[in-house]
Amino acid sequence: MRIAIYGAGSLGTILGAYLTKADLDVELISRNTAHVEALQTKGARIIGAVAMDVEVNAYLPQQMHGTYDVILLLTKQLENASVVASLKPFLASDGVLCTLQNGLPEPEIVGILGAKHTMGCAVGWGATLLEPGVAALTSAADTFVFNLGIPKGGDATKIDVVASILRTMGTVVVEPNFMGARWSKLLVNASFSGMATALGCTFGDVSSNRRARRLAQLVIKECIDTAQALGVTIEPIQGKDIVRLFDYHNPLKQWISYMLIPFAMKKHTKLKPSMLQDIEKGKPCEVDAINGVVSAQGRIALVPTPVNDRVVETIRRIGKGELTPAMGNLTLFSDFR
Repeated sequence: MRIAIYGAGSLGTILGAYLTKADLDVELISRNTAHVEALQTKGARIIGAVAMDVEVNAYLPQQMHGTYDVILLLTKQLENASVVASLKPFLASDGVLCTLQNGLPEPEIVGILGAKHTMGCAVGWGATLLEPGVAALTSAADTFVFNLGIPKGGDATKIDVVASILRTMGTVVVEPNFMGARWSKLLVNASFSGMATALGCTFGDVSSNRRARRLAQLVIKECIDTAQALGVTIEPIQGKDIVRLFDYHNPLKQWISYMLIPFAMKKHTKLKPSMLQDIEKGKPCEVDAINGVVSAQGRIALVPTPVNDRVVETIRRIGKGELTPAMGNLTLFSDFR
């Protein structure tokens, strides 16, 4: 079985190292020439929650050849239409592309490959690419969870194949309610990745700053209200029912929800969102695929999402150079209580 990790940045490098250690036939594909050269000459170096050095097979996209039984997609969603179309010739006739991207990418991919060749996975851990060939795990080892599922009309016989691959790194939860699992990850990304990017900080910084934490709480509430209006049941995260813990309809429950946030983020305090990493590297970030998706789904559900809307506006302004990611941006949210 041939496996490709396409978009092997921080997450893909770490996952590729685990798969390689398990003697799977995996290739790490990246457009980052310096990163690929470092992987080819020095191997993948993983630090942080886990430390290891692994010789890996790494290539640029133009060096891909043959077909793959499984392609694990980890690029940003900004170019999904062109990227997925370019990967179609490299997918075996009975192969599957599994997206490990944030947001809700499956419908667009299904439109290109068809449901039988599409699978989705929500990743429960985070990482940072420190330099070419070196990735840091910024989440605790017990958060290495993959929530795996198929879109409507997908091929359920492929789930065991992809699950066996991902189990080389962590726990795999096959989700009958996959959209509910997607919304669980989207909720975390919108609230903490969105706020941490706007404020230029880590998840832990958002949790420890009382004002930033309140804004994250408001984003969580918007996500829960939108999902419920759409008829989506949000799945637990690592066994924790986040709706029961963080939804509220009275001041007491709101206060309890607020006080629980630092405990919920305890294992991810060092995590710097990939959106912020992209901005720091001068790259466009995928806020439209995260907070922007919540806003778009809110319009469909007729649920107001003003804080998500403001996060999108703020990060877009940062991307244009009108603002810098900094705690001072809290003033842009002063009208929310």
